[in-house]
Parts: sequence; C-alpha cells; structure tokens
Amino acid sequence: MCGIIGYIGTRPAAPILLEGLRRLEYRGYDSAGLAVLDGGELAVRRRVGRVADLARAVPEDQPGRLGIAHTRWATHGGVTEANAHPHLDASGRIAVVHNGIVENMARLRERLAAEGVRFRSETDSEIIAHLVARYYFGLAAGSDTVPPDLQGDPVESVRAALSRLRGTWGIAVMFADHPDLVVAARNGSPLVVGLGDGETFLASDAHALVPYTRRVVFLQDGELAVLGAAGVRTTRLDGASVSLDVHELEEDWGDGERGDFPHFMLKEIHEQPEALRQCISGRVQPEQATAKLGGLDLSPRELVGITRVGLIGCGTAYHACLVGATAIEQLARVPARAEIASEFRHQNPSIDPDSLYFAVSQSGETADTLGAVKEIRLKGGRVMGVVNVVGSSIARECGRGVYIHSGPEMAVASTKAFSNMVAALYLFTLQLARARTLGPHEGRRFAEELQRVPALVEEYLAAPGPIDALVRMVLDARVVLFLGRGLSSAVAAEGALKLMEVAYVPCIAYPAGEMKHGPIALLEEGTPVIVIAPRDHLRDKTRSNIQECRARGARIALIHTAGDDIAELADVAIPVPETSEWFTPLLTVLPLQLLAYKAGLALGRDIDRPRNLAKSVTVE
Repeated sequence: MCGIIGYIGTRPAAPILLEGLRRLEYRGYDSAGLAVLDGGELAVRRRVGRVADLARAVPEDQPGRLGIAHTRWATHGGVTEANAHPHLDASGRIAVVHNGIVENMARLRERLAAEGVRFRSETDSEIIAHLVARYYFGLAAGSDTVPPDLQGDPVESVRAALSRLRGTWGIAVMFADHPDLVVAARNGSPLVVGLGDGETFLASDAHALVPYTRRVVFLQDGELAVLGAAGVRTTRLDGASVSLDVHELEEDWGDGERGDFPHFMLKEIHEQPEALRQCISGRVQPEQATAKLGGLDLSPRELVGITRVGLIGCGTAYHACLVGATAIEQLARVPARAEIASEFRHQNPSIDPDSLYFAVSQSGETADTLGAVKEIRLKGGRVMGVVNVVGSSIARECGRGVYIHSGPEMAVASTKAFSNMVAALYLFTLQLARARTLGPHEGRRFAEELQRVPALVEEYLAAPGPIDALVRMVLDARVVLFLGRGLSSAVAAEGALKLMEVAYVPCIAYPAGEMKHGPIALLEEGTPVIVIAPRDHLRDKTRSNIQECRARGARIALIHTAGDDIAELADVAIPVPETSEWFTPLLTVLPLQLLAYKAGLALGRDIDRPRNLAKSVTVE
C-alpha cells in the first residue's frame, strides 16, 4: 500500500519525484524517501512523516537526472527513518523501493545474516537490496554461486534476486554504476510506466504521471521492465519478450487538486452530482425502459441464463455490494449475495459456471478482491469488474466490466466512488431485470427516477440541514449506534465506517431489527443512535426500533425523507429529498459523509489521511 515513483530523463529528477510522491501520498504517509544519482553516487534522503517533511530535507538544487522515491505505509517494521525507503545494499551502490510483502522474509534474512549481511532496518524490503547485491557483486555463497557472466549485470541481478522471493512486489532498482537505466518488476503490486519525450517515468498509480504524460504502459504480473530515457523494454521474469501495450489516460485523471476546498474529502462529497451524471450518462435508456452496459457484453439470452449473482468487495465497496445485491434479488428475482473479498477465497467457494460475479473496487488494485477474482476464474466462473481506475489490475484480470467514471478520488475515505459503485450496480440491475421480470412501464419509471438522482444530490448538498447538531451528539460518545433496514442497513454500515475512519469515533452498525438481539445492551442515557429511515416499505418497522431506543434514554438522530412526520421522534432530524426507495441510499448516505467530515474536523483529525489507513490496499 506504498507509493513508488521513478524518473530517468533530461530534467532534474528530485522535483519530479517529490511531486509524484505528493500525488501518491494517499497510498501511504508514515515516511518517505528518495534516491537520486548525483555524480556517480546515490544521494539518499529519508524522513519519518509526510512528503512535505522529506521535501524540506532535499536541497532545492539537488543534481541528478535519474532517481526513485517511495512513500510508505508500514507493514514490516515500525515507523522509523531506518525503515523508510529507499533501502541500500551494504556498498551503498544499489537502491531499492518496494511495495508488497516478502513472505519468506524470515528464511532469507537468516541466510543473508549467516553470509555476513548486516541489516539496518526491520523491513522485508531491505532483503531485496541485499539479494540483488549478492548477484551483482558475485557475493552469493554455496549453491547460489554466481556465474561470471551474471556479475555486474543489473537486469540479470534483479531477475535472479526475484527468483528467490515468495510474495508480492512492485519494485524499482537503481545502480550507481548504471546511470542509464532503472529496473522495475511487478508481481501482485501495480506499476505503471509513463512514456515522455526523451524521458521515462514509473509509478504505482497512473494519477502520479498525468502532469508529465498520458501515454502509459501497465506492467503485468511477472513482468520486468528496463527504463531508459528513450523508453522502456519489458520481458517476463523468465526472460521471454513482451510486446508493449501503450494506453492513453483519460482526461479527468489530471484533475487531482483541491481547488477552493480545504480538503479532498469535502471536494469529493460535492463532486457527487457530476460524478453520478458521468456514471449513468449514455447508459440509462428511458426510451427503451432499460440500461446498457456495453463493457459487460452480455446478450439478453445470456442475462436470462444467469442463475446467481455474487458481488465481492472490501470496506466501502462491500457496502455498495450490499445495496446492489438487495436490488438485484428483489427487482430481477435472481439470487444475489454480497461477499467480503478477504474471506471469500479462503472459504473454498463453490462456483456455479452459470453464475455471474462482480469484483467491486475503486482502485481496481485491492489485493483481497483481486485474489477472489483469480479464485473464481480458477474454478471456471465468470467475473467482471466494477472499478474506477482504467487499466487497473482487476480491470485487466477480469477483461470485462463497468468503469464507474468517478474521476480521481484522493481522500482515503471514499465518498463519490461509493455513490458511483451503487449507481453502476443499479444500471446492471435494470438491464438484468428488464431481460427477466420487469415490464416496460416499471423499467421506464426506474430509469427516469435514476436520471433524477444527480439533481436531488445537488439539491441536498446545497442545504444539508443541521449537520453541526449531529456532530455535537457524537463528539464525546463512547459509542455511536447506526441502524437501518433493507437498503438502509448498508447505508448504516457505510456511515459507521466513515465516522470511524475519519473521526476515530467507535461505532457499531446493525440492521435495525437485530438491535434488540445484542446492541441494545449498549444503550444508556444520552447514547447517540443514528437511524436511516427514508419513506419506504420498512419505515413503520423502523419507527418501532426508534421507540425502543428512546425508551432507554438514547438520543436519536434521524435521516429521513423530507416531509415525513417520523421526524417527530428525533432529537436531530435531517431530511433528504424524496425519491424512489430504490435510490434512497444515494441520498441518505450524504449526511453521514458530511457528519464524518465535520466530526473529524472538530476533533482535529487529519481528514484526507486518517491514521493507519491507506487508500489502495494492495497487501493482504
């Protein structure tokens, strides 16, 4: 979950590396470092903290036109300068940055130590630098004696070192003796090469490259790349050649600045109306009373043949899956289930070849979800992606799917991506339901109501109601209970997750009907209970749950449909515009996003970079 950036070309490398790290900081912000080739020596700077702390340690006139850099989210080893990347070999002539996990770390470390290597850090990543050096300098012992023709060869030294590793990696390696190249490799952790005019870039996320180029090559698992100023050459780790597949990045991936907003999270909350329009535009077709997702490439006959739908995600993506599964099963009458990706593939799942699975992920790089995709394919199942990032690992692994078109989401806490994931799953629901159970009148009404949602989101955000009163309710709470029924149960879970992520307030989310089977024991005088209760077919059931909470002294915050008299039961009532009950999650989630943002602000939290979290979880 770390960020990697690299550069080789004609310009000073350090400013490009630092700007790339700033754009990648959402991937990790425990520490940061860079290495630049300066007069035949590696100039290395590392600092605990943010990229800004590193930038202050780098001379403004730092020479060098080749370098690599890294921003870290700690896995192995504490947050210390010694554990920050880049890591050097004993000679100080080889530098490595690494994202991923070396699973056989203990055995390799023990063996290297027995051969005389002295480690400077606690990390698994340092092992890679020492392994490369053993081959490059001809230091490997015993059965690993290095052939003479391998010594001094940077590419083959990296290739040999990687053959010893078990685990995942995205790495970049530079050699003081070779000012004309950077060696990169990927296995389970994303890397993107950017192609410029007389310069070449490397990053773990294409977003870091858009200030410099939109022509990119996405490395595949098991590939090794040699970057030079004139371009890139790629091979398989076994040496087999690979043809370059150059992609052009979409225009909206250049829009990654805060603008007039104090935080990315607030900006992205307010971008939801336009993001939703981008997601549904050209796909929802009221005239035909249906939707069309061309990326799925499913004929009506194939849609009718689907026996079951599985939706797989983690965190916010999983909550979007819960909404999608409910809509699919109730409207299309196809059994549907949301699955937590980190559990799915370890359950030895039974995969029906007539089922259809969706892997849902904003980044398209979530390791647990990618693992589930591979398990489904291994067992003969069909799986498609619902992702935001074009060319991401899940998108490429699935081959078919839906891009949600949220544009870049820089805050760690996801907001607009949740809404667009839900919207994309609604589009599939309509397409599937029209092929099976839904008549044209109902289909047209669904399509027209979905088209109205972006304007309703805009309307709510222009007048969000008494969010500050809701914030005051939760600031000193020992625990906040979120309740909802049906579709609103998933919204309750998402609201609780946001408040925990951004404000660090302990929260529990439960289906409202289950509250009396355990969580009711937490209620005491003044306990905040946030209830999502739009005007839907479960509203009266939810009213009873509210009364149960009030009878035990809880303070009730109610997210409800404007004009509904259920607001009389609340201490704080926040209305949202009226819509079809199917689309209420796209509106009722908005006050909860604002609550998390404002509560985090009031508590002095780091809104866009919450502690211990990273945006793209690329390790298991």
